[in-house]
Amino acid sequence: MSYSNQTPLVNCRFRFTKILFMLLLIVQNIGCSNVILEYEDSTYSKLEDERNEKLALKNIKSRFPGLEGTNINVTSFKGTVLITGQVISEDYISLATRVVESMRNVATVHNELLVAGPTSMISRANDAYLSNKIRTKLVASNNIEANRVKVVVENGVAYLMGRVTTQEAEILVSETQQVYGIQKIVEVFTYLN
Repeated sequence: MSYSNQTPLVNCRFRFTKILFMLLLIVQNIGCSNVILEYEDSTYSKLEDERNEKLALKNIKSRFPGLEGTNINVTSFKGTVLITGQVISEDYISLATRVVESMRNVATVHNELLVAGPTSMISRANDAYLSNKIRTKLVASNNIEANRVKVVVENGVAYLMGRVTTQEAEILVSETQQVYGIQKIVEVFTYLN
């Protein structure tokens, strides 16, 4: 029996089965290719980072009950923790590092706290603006995967965090240097090569 002599119902079933089979192959291939990306930037990783940030800030505040006149921010990216802001005493800087280093799931701590008065709301708004400008520039760039990098701006200083190659780090710094208003760039990378 040739294909053209089949009844319309059989012909329709054959096409439906063929289309269904092709869709299953496509879905399976998409699922297989996403496994690597999902592991690289999984929800679990994001939840761990959020937990690290909240817990680190809570632990710091519980160790230093009189934190008036300070501005402390904690950012975590895949086990690397960045502490930024302003404190009133040099003692707070080393104590904050020790508190965060003692946490589980923390591989490295970069403490960039400064002894100074807290930044103004205008300065913080400018930092948020600069941070968004950098992120937008990185997303628009074809040379880097922006989801593998976290950008933090504190008092005009851009902190770039992520797991990157040395070549990607150079591209990230170059893209960030093109953003007007950034006073300094600090690399907080974990290098893959």
